[in-house]
Amino acid sequence: MKHFQFEYDSVENFTQKLAGFRDSCDSSGMQPKLFQIYSEVLEAGVIHEVCGVIEQFFPDTPYLGCSTSGNIIDCRLSRDITVVCTVFELPSTKVQIFQYDLSKEPVETITKAIVEETGKNPWVKAIEMYFTIPEGSTTRFCDGLKEIRPDIQIFGGVSCSDDITSDDSCVFSKADGFSENSILIVFYGGEDFHVDSIKVTGWKPLGRKFHVTKSNGSVLQELDGIPAYDVYHKYLNIKNDENFFYNTLEFPLFYEHNDTTILRTPVASNADGSITMTSDIDIGSVVRISYGDPGTIVESIRHDSRKIAEFAPDLLHIFSCAARRTFWTDKEPTYEIEPFKEISPSCGFFSHGEFLRTNGSLNQHNVTLVIAAMREGEKKEQTARTTAADGHSLSKVPLVSRLATFISVTSLELEDMNKKLELVNEKLKTAAIIDGLTGLYNRKEIQSQIEQSLLKIGEEKFSLVMLDIDNFKMVNDTYGHQEGDSVIVGLANILRDERPGHVSSGRWGGEEFMMLLHNTDAGAAAYIADLIRQCFANTVFPSIRPQTISLGVTQAKEDDSLDTLCTRVDAALYKAKKSGKNRVVVV
Repeated sequence: MKHFQFEYDSVENFTQKLAGFRDSCDSSGMQPKLFQIYSEVLEAGVIHEVCGVIEQFFPDTPYLGCSTSGNIIDCRLSRDITVVCTVFELPSTKVQIFQYDLSKEPVETITKAIVEETGKNPWVKAIEMYFTIPEGSTTRFCDGLKEIRPDIQIFGGVSCSDDITSDDSCVFSKADGFSENSILIVFYGGEDFHVDSIKVTGWKPLGRKFHVTKSNGSVLQELDGIPAYDVYHKYLNIKNDENFFYNTLEFPLFYEHNDTTILRTPVASNADGSITMTSDIDIGSVVRISYGDPGTIVESIRHDSRKIAEFAPDLLHIFSCAARRTFWTDKEPTYEIEPFKEISPSCGFFSHGEFLRTNGSLNQHNVTLVIAAMREGEKKEQTARTTAADGHSLSKVPLVSRLATFISVTSLELEDMNKKLELVNEKLKTAAIIDGLTGLYNRKEIQSQIEQSLLKIGEEKFSLVMLDIDNFKMVNDTYGHQEGDSVIVGLANILRDERPGHVSSGRWGGEEFMMLLHNTDAGAAAYIADLIRQCFANTVFPSIRPQTISLGVTQAKEDDSLDTLCTRVDAALYKAKKSGKNRVVVV
């Protein structure tokens, strides 16, 4: 795979360059397979001129292109319009281009067509995408490509302009021409074609976590129950004005999605305090504001450039977010990608958003660097130039990076401490209402619940069942208090399993228990009580003989007080005891 670059400055000069290139191709037998055009100029007339020259000298060669926020050639910033020609050296390598008009076809139709095309062409190993800036979220598009074969790599970028706050962008191709609302799809593949792709962020989470509590597609409405914009205003003092987009570029939201890290920048702030994002963020997602850490970025580049060098590519396609270009204010715009220059030729552009398929899911990224490495045939012998990334470093970590790390760590420690306090408070709260031996409610709590039910007696009926273990003193005297406790726990276990949520059971005192049965009349309560009686009578206690219980049942009346109700159920229990025990009495 060979790579030839031409910088466009005028029709005359470009015509001379392509004429010479055609003569060189004719004499060497090279056959250009693809022209790619990167343009910071969005004027359709200028782009038509460039395309016209290509068609003049290479009428049978397909071309495509997009508008950019800066053109990248061999890891340096190129001129306003740059043309790249790729020559495939192996006959088995194939390329195919599709252009879909978003104004004429719904996203679902487009993604279905792409999936079907990959099914028809088993040779496809990579899909490269060029988007115009979408009006809404790209989530439906990404989700629509899930059915594409898992072995196919997908990557690309969103076209834009030199004004990163503008929505102006375009794509164009030989087949379908110039468009301000389309998607370009390029298939690469063949038996001897190899591809790998990576992403680099280097942005680190800053400060506390926020939960997405309200969202509607790509409109992020609330974080932790407050308007999403308020978070940016409170923590970064970013105003809700025309500069909001530019001011938030360096502070995207950081979260995990589809098993990968996603950075998501706001597109706009809205009057109601919501924020429009480039893709959907689901309710329940945990996000944090992030910041660019130069040390982390450089270390990531160093690591990933080694990985790419081991792949031994013939060519790199680079998609770098325009926000990253503005980040390196004191260095060259292509500072962070310089290590890849020593690996192979490259081309690409600064984009409005980046795409990469990871673990079978296609995601749109922001503030991210995506690199696709392509190669024909087996690996070629590597040279010493592939280790140049080892010397790419910063002299020291900036103070702001250290402060940001300090803030992040202390925020996480505070969150961890708050979680521990919540657990302690929950345990204290539980201890205040739970009986220590049985794990059921204690008398104070079950009595409180009965009082609450009495307040709603006109809306919902309820009944009480009072239980007492028969001849319990004899158990303690004969077998000891430890065995007596096992009998109490055995009964408690039966009560705990009785219709959770509908029945509240508590230890009333000693061997006595009280059950509050919601929305239950006396007849149904008596039936349940007798089932409990039978179950307990059949319970086996290894060291002692079977035991029995007596039960009293009553239904609450509208004129009942706590005293009258409890007195009545106690009287029912007393009658069960006097009538021979091991029975249920209703009053």
